[in-house]
Amino acid sequence: MTPPELILIVFLALTAGVMIGCIGVGGVILVPSLYFLVGIPVHTAIPSAMMAYILSGIVGTTVYARNKSIDWPMAGWLCLGATPTAFAGAWTVHFVDARLLELGIGLLTFFSGINALRNGKKAAVQERTGVSKAVLVVVGAFTGFLSAISGTGGPLILVPVLISLSLPVLTVVGLSQAIQLPVALAATCGNLLYGKLDLTLGALLAFTLIFGSWTGAKLAHVVPRTTIKRFVSFVLVLIGIFILVNVARHLLS
Repeated sequence: MTPPELILIVFLALTAGVMIGCIGVGGVILVPSLYFLVGIPVHTAIPSAMMAYILSGIVGTTVYARNKSIDWPMAGWLCLGATPTAFAGAWTVHFVDARLLELGIGLLTFFSGINALRNGKKAAVQERTGVSKAVLVVVGAFTGFLSAISGTGGPLILVPVLISLSLPVLTVVGLSQAIQLPVALAATCGNLLYGKLDLTLGALLAFTLIFGSWTGAKLAHVVPRTTIKRFVSFVLVLIGIFILVNVARHLLS
């Protein structure tokens, strides 16, 4: 790893960390950036990123918990569904077609952002205060499996799904912080057993992500909620386009 590559990796991890801490979505830029900009093989980047999300999950969860921004009963049901499927996803990652996975995540992210922008002018009273336990377990299972396969850590999948269910944005981001830790732990255990885990790269990403996540989580509790929701919506659309463009590049190459 050359000094320029090291600096680039640190910058990418800091950027991803700030986005994860502030709006929940951010891990999606990490693996593609490591692959396209640094040249790290995707099957090395994904396990390393999942390992790094352990620390960012701890930091983000701590900050949001201190600000009473995590609905713990909802978080518990989400984690119950996510933990076993994240372990299974770590095994599946070595067999799945990456282009098909990227296409699905890109479409989900893009259309969730569009939906959130369309509904942005609705009254706040239309936001829901809760979701059934069964739905939370299913959403958690869906999130854990796809997160482990894609190396996105959980929030990328969870945030658009919960926003589509009309939950308040700060509640959504808080839950996305809480789900990071069990997903990352389960996926890392799976990667240790079934895959190849670069401990040096994982540690570098982890200790860089925590500073970004802490900063982003602090910002989330200062910026007005309507501004955060609008920003989340725009970022989802842009990230969805980013993923879909990458898929198109893979298909045409």
